[in-house]
Amino acid sequence: MIDGETKLFGNQGALFMNAMTWWDHSTESNWSQPWGLAIGGPLAGQRLNALPMSLVLWEDWVKEQPNTQVMVVPTLVPQPGYGFFDGVALGDHARSYNFTVLRDEIVVNDAVGPYPLVLHTNPETRKVSVYVRQVGDQVLTFEQAGGRMRDRETGSLWDPRRGLAVEGPLKGEGLLEVPNNSSFDWAWRDFYPHSTEYSG
Repeated sequence: MIDGETKLFGNQGALFMNAMTWWDHSTESNWSQPWGLAIGGPLAGQRLNALPMSLVLWEDWVKEQPNTQVMVVPTLVPQPGYGFFDGVALGDHARSYNFTVLRDEIVVNDAVGPYPLVLHTNPETRKVSVYVRQVGDQVLTFEQAGGRMRDRETGSLWDPRRGLAVEGPLKGEGLLEVPNNSSFDWAWRDFYPHSTEYSG
């Protein structure tokens, strides 16, 4: 949606920096898929708002979201795990996370530029959730607690799928979810050459 108007997009059929490009049917502007940025045409310079997403196995997704509608495309989609990054770009700051590191650590407390983040990974479903780990003026530090997370500052328990405190002093508080981008490591580096990398 741009300036209140819903746009129809299609595959432009060309590559920009080895990644797919889109075009919108109304202005025929060209768009970079990893950036969500119009790179040519009347809307050049316009950027779409990124939304949180998950790259997970279908059987795991439908267990949590049984009313999901799905568009089936007969294309093999590579699964995250080998040569895959989960990347976060916020303003002028970008940081990448090797999926195998996230899978092994489960909960990662980190920062992208000035933004304190927590990343939670479900090794079975491969879902990576990213949140700003701050409530009010308090920056929280998280650790594993079974299938949940616990913040060390208050001892509250959090549902990592929703970023919601479900027990303890912060019960009912929520964390702001941050969009992340699952991509091949080389593709992330192409589009975010200034990115730093989390090494554990």
